[in-house]
Amino acid sequence: MPFPWEPRPTNVSAPVWRYSANPIILRDALPTSNSIFNSAAVKFGDGYAGVFRCDNTHREMRLHAGFSPDGLNWTIEPEPIVWNIPDAEVEAPEYGYDPRVVWIEDRYYVTWCNGFHGPTIGLGYTHDFKEFTMVENALLPYNRNGVLFPRRVDGRYLMLSRPSDRGHTPFGDIFLSQSEDLIHWGRHRFVMNPVEPWESTKIGAGPVPIETPEGWLLIYHGVLTSCSGYVYHWGAALLDLEQPWKVIARGRPYLMSPQRLYEQAGDVPNVVFPCAALHDEATGRLAIYYGGADTVTCVAFAQIDELVDWVKKHSA
Repeated sequence: MPFPWEPRPTNVSAPVWRYSANPIILRDALPTSNSIFNSAAVKFGDGYAGVFRCDNTHREMRLHAGFSPDGLNWTIEPEPIVWNIPDAEVEAPEYGYDPRVVWIEDRYYVTWCNGFHGPTIGLGYTHDFKEFTMVENALLPYNRNGVLFPRRVDGRYLMLSRPSDRGHTPFGDIFLSQSEDLIHWGRHRFVMNPVEPWESTKIGAGPVPIETPEGWLLIYHGVLTSCSGYVYHWGAALLDLEQPWKVIARGRPYLMSPQRLYEQAGDVPNVVFPCAALHDEATGRLAIYYGGADTVTCVAFAQIDELVDWVKKHSA
């Protein structure tokens, strides 16, 4: 299958560069959409599939499935995902936003910010991106940015999250939780907190961590509170392969900040928010999907070895 890719421009020396045709999904790609952003993509069959945050013209936050032959040109299903909920005790989502998708063992798992008496981490799965089944909410309210690791570690599933509050949380550290069955979560571990000025308000996990010989590569977002509001950036860290709550290295500068018009102007100005990363193991290429200004979907590129070296070189 073709991998979404564009070579680094000759005038760019940074380890991450934007796609020249951004944004790849416009806010009105559906007749009913106000915005499409902060979405997840994975390899699927001979192409790609994903779960997309589509806020409609009622301003309801809904999740939609989508498909692409090349990872750049997407067709979004016009109707939201309808969750099959086998357990009558599990409440249907009040809303859904900022999904992540990961293949683990025999199916694609979806995590998202789920409306359950306030925001928490919803958990479900699909085999074909047509039928979706919801299981128990992973954690209690209030929480956001639930991100599963792509394999078990020491026999346990792992999830990163950021405990929060009901509102537009003015704080936030990253924690890790563990589970034997994807239902009961415990053994909570602290991972990291804001350190640099660009992330001084809060941080949260971004795409599914990528396993490398040097450690789990974690791309995460960080928020600075400026005199005119929040400014979202993203950076990267390396986590220990066997004890991923231990940070091996953490890049001090940000990797990306809102510098293009489609990142600076929109429903929420000055936001770059990464939610997914495709990795081509044969070439080491990365395609990183991110939301621009809480309005559109964009993509950036990197080479994984360069990105890992950058994190190590720029770590404190």
